Amino acid sequence: MNQHEAKVVITSGTIVKALAIFALAWGLFYLRDVVLILLTAIVIASAIEPMAKWLVKHKIPRVPAVIAIYLIAAIVIGGVLLLFMPPLVDEVSRLANDLPGYIEKYQSGQSGVEVLTTGDVTSRILESQSFSQIIAKVQTVLSGFSSGIFQTISFIFGGLLGFVLIIVISFYLAVQERGIENFLRIVIPLKYEKYSISLWRRSQEKIGKWLQGQLVLALIIGVLVFLGLTILGVKYAFLLAVLAAIFELIPIFGPILAAVPAIILGFTDSATLGFMVIGLYVIIQQFENHLIYPLVVTKIVGVPPLLVILALFAGAKLAGFLGLLLAIPIAAVLVEIFHDVEIEKLANMRSRDEASEA
Repeated sequence: MNQHEAKVVITSGTIVKALAIFALAWGLFYLRDVVLILLTAIVIASAIEPMAKWLVKHKIPRVPAVIAIYLIAAIVIGGVLLLFMPPLVDEVSRLANDLPGYIEKYQSGQSGVEVLTTGDVTSRILESQSFSQIIAKVQTVLSGFSSGIFQTISFIFGGLLGFVLIIVISFYLAVQERGIENFLRIVIPLKYEKYSISLWRRSQEKIGKWLQGQLVLALIIGVLVFLGLTILGVKYAFLLAVLAAIFELIPIFGPILAAVPAIILGFTDSATLGFMVIGLYVIIQQFENHLIYPLVVTKIVGVPPLLVILALFAGAKLAGFLGLLLAIPIAAVLVEIFHDVEIEKLANMRSRDEASEA
C-alpha cells in the first residue's frame, strides 16, 4: 500500500508575516475610533469630489471651490436643523409624554387596536412587567433626544473632537486634487497600489450613485407620508415622515418598519383611521415600487439589497452611527472585489480550456 506523506514547512518568513498580520489587526482594533474617523473623512471627501471637479472645470480654483462647498453645506445643514429640528423635537417630546396615555386608552377599551389583536393575550402583554420596562426605556430615549439634541449630535460623531477631526481631515483630502489617491499610495504597498486606486475609483462612483438615489427617494417618501398623514389627521405626522425617510435606507423591510408606528397610532384613535393609514402606506409603497424607484434609483448599480441590509445592521452593531455611514461604502468596495475575483476566475477557466484544446 502506497503511503503519501504530506510535509508542512513553516519558514521564519511565514511566521513573521503571520505576526505582522496579527499585529496590524490588533492595532486597527485598538485604534478603531481613529480608523472610523479616518474612513468617515474619506467618504465625505469622496462625496464632494464630483462637485469640486465641476467647479474646477468652470474655472474656479480648487481651494476656493472646496471652501465654498463646505460653507454651502454648513449653511444648508444649519438651515435644515433650525427649520425642522424644533418641530421634530416638539413632537418627540409630546410622544414621550403621551405614551402612557395611549397604553391606558387601550386598556380601557377606548381605542381601535382591539380590531387587530386578541384581547386576552394582548392585555397580558401590556400589563406585563417586561412591557412596562420597554415603555419606560422608550420614554427615556425619547425624552433624552428631545432635551439634549446637542448631546445627541455629539454622541453620533463620537464627541466634539471626533467631529472636528472628521471635518479637518476630509477638508485636507478634498482640497488636494488627488488627495485620496495620494493617501492610498502612502498606506498601500506598491504591489497593490494600482489595483487599489482603480478599485476605489469604481467604488466611489457606485457610492455616489447610491447616495444620490437614496437621498432623492427618502425626500420624496418623507414628503408623501407627511402630506398623507396630515390630511388624515394622524398625530406626529412630521416625526413619522422623518422616520419613513430614514427607514428608506433599508431595502425591502424599511418601509414596512416605518409604517408600523403610524398604523398603531392610527388604530389608537379609531379602527377607521387605522385602516386608512394602512391604505395610505400601501398606496405610497405601490407608487414607490412602480414609479419612483424605477425613475429615481435606476442609477443604483451592483449593491444587492440583501448585502445592504446585512451591511447596515453589522455597521450599526459594530460602530453605531458612523458604522451606518460607512456600511454602504464598504459594501460597495466588497462588491467590486467579488466582481474582480469572479472575472479573474472566469479568465483562468477560459485559459485552461484553451490550453486543453490546444
